[in-house]
Amino acid sequence: MDITTTTDVPPPASPPSLTERKRAARGATRPGDRIFLGLSRGSGILLLVIMAAIAVFLTYRASLAISRDHGNFLTTFEWNTNLNPPVFGIAVLAFGTIVSSVIAMAIAVPVAVAIALFLTHYAPRRLSGPIAYVIDLLAAVPSIVYGLWGALILVPHLRGLYGWLDTYFGWTGILSWEEGAPRTMLAVGLLLAIMILPIITNVSREVFRQVPRMHEEAALALGATRWEVIRMSVLPFGRSGVISASMLGLGRALGETMAVATVLSPDYDIHASLLNPGGGTFAQNIAGKFGEASEQGRDALIASGLVLFVITLLVNGAARAIIARRKEYSGANA
Repeated sequence: MDITTTTDVPPPASPPSLTERKRAARGATRPGDRIFLGLSRGSGILLLVIMAAIAVFLTYRASLAISRDHGNFLTTFEWNTNLNPPVFGIAVLAFGTIVSSVIAMAIAVPVAVAIALFLTHYAPRRLSGPIAYVIDLLAAVPSIVYGLWGALILVPHLRGLYGWLDTYFGWTGILSWEEGAPRTMLAVGLLLAIMILPIITNVSREVFRQVPRMHEEAALALGATRWEVIRMSVLPFGRSGVISASMLGLGRALGETMAVATVLSPDYDIHASLLNPGGGTFAQNIAGKFGEASEQGRDALIASGLVLFVITLLVNGAARAIIARRKEYSGANA
């Protein structure tokens, strides 16, 4: 007996056109999605508008000040806006801001990464938890508290360190000391390093925790030691996160005001040695002079703020370029 089974199979439908797909996507979008999309897009546009407004305001007021400046705004050491015509420049402020931030980063970044690695890969859980909690608390301490601590505790105890540096490294000229007050750029750099240490540590710790467990287990299965696991698996994965954390810390170091003003003895001269008192930063100069400045003095301070604004943008742009330059900086490709 011959039994034939037939199945009616509909012919394959033709793929929808681009217009139909767009129409279907718009119809499938829920009202909440459209609202969220609009809010997100509006927030991004609003941020760009605010940044542009800040840049326009700073540029306009800075142009007014620089047009009346009788000195060279970029190279003049003096800051006297009460003269007629005024004479002011940012040479000392730019030097002090960059030097203090470099000192802070050179000290804070290695220590912060080491602490983050210890908390995530060496310390037992009952110890890493309390230490991480204390570091989180340090990140919430106001800057003026750090400044008071630096002025009353840190600075008086730096004489011994300065004497040791002068004895063994004074021949370099950078670390020579003339027995002056230890309110120097090195003291500012040390204080800034302590202030930015919790930020870099917290972000780096969270990044190291996201390392895929399979990467570490594979390295261990191949006979790697714990340090080799960190060097080959953890650090490559977390490199972009560490760079981002460092940029966050650098942003605070560049713009720190009250702590620097409390610790530093400002003057308008560039000293070859980091152990000689004096110097200044953009933020410290603005905070110290804005309250008593005249109209043209405030314009001059705003002009210096514009330079700090540009430096911050360049630093962040350079960080993004470093991260994007090599694909292996991305954790997804580690």
